Amino acid sequence: MPPDIPPVEERVEDGTPGCEGGGAAAVAPGPPLLLRPTFPIRTARLLLRPLTAADTDELLEYRSLPEVCRYVPFLPMDRAAVARRLADAWARTEITGEGQGLILGVQLAETGRLVGDVNLFLHSQEHRSAEVGWVLSPHHSGHGYATEAAHAILHLAFDDLKVHRVIARVDARNLASVRLAQRLGMRREALLLENEWFKGGWSDEIDFALLESEWLTQHREPAATP
Repeated sequence: MPPDIPPVEERVEDGTPGCEGGGAAAVAPGPPLLLRPTFPIRTARLLLRPLTAADTDELLEYRSLPEVCRYVPFLPMDRAAVARRLADAWARTEITGEGQGLILGVQLAETGRLVGDVNLFLHSQEHRSAEVGWVLSPHHSGHGYATEAAHAILHLAFDDLKVHRVIARVDARNLASVRLAQRLGMRREALLLENEWFKGGWSDEIDFALLESEWLTQHREPAATP
C-alpha cells in the first residue's frame, strides 16, 4: 500500500561479510545513492515540490477524509497531525541515505491548487531499491493527475537517484491504485493474502515492481499523459 512512513528493515548477520579467509567486503554496485532535486519538478500540467505550512488547509481537505485514508497507513488527520508531519517527515528535501524519503505536493501548474502528494522512499543502498506511493484528493480524480505525478516520481527514482528496482505496495481492495500501478508499467509480482491486520481486519496486499531495465524500455518519454 502507498507508504506514509515506511518501516526500515535491518538485517543482522553473524560473522564478517566477504570471502572465506578474510577477503574484502562486498560493495554495492554503482555510486552512492543521493537525490537532491531542483524544485519545482515540472510535468505537462503539474508542479511537484516540498510541502509547507501554507499547504495545511488544502492537505486537510483530502487527508482528513475517511475514504482517502481507508487503504493507506494513516488515519484521518487533523490540523495538529499535519503540523507534526510538516515539521518532521514532510520537511525533507533530499535523500542522502537509506530509510529516507521525500513527500512532495502535487500542484496544478495552471491554478496553483494542491491536489495530492506523492512519495519516494529509499529502502536499501546495497540493493538499490526504493518504494513509491501516492495520495490524491477525490475532488480531483479522473483527470490523470496521479498517473502524471507518479510517473515523475519514477523519473526521480531511476534517472536521478539511480535505483535498480522500485516497488509499490497496494491494498488489493484499492482498485484505483491497482490500475494506476498498471498504467505506470509496473509488474504485479505477488498477492499476499491476509498478510496484515489493517484497520480492524485482515487485508490482502498486491506488490508491484519495476526494474531499471524495464523503465528504460517502457518509460523513456517525459511525464505520462492522461
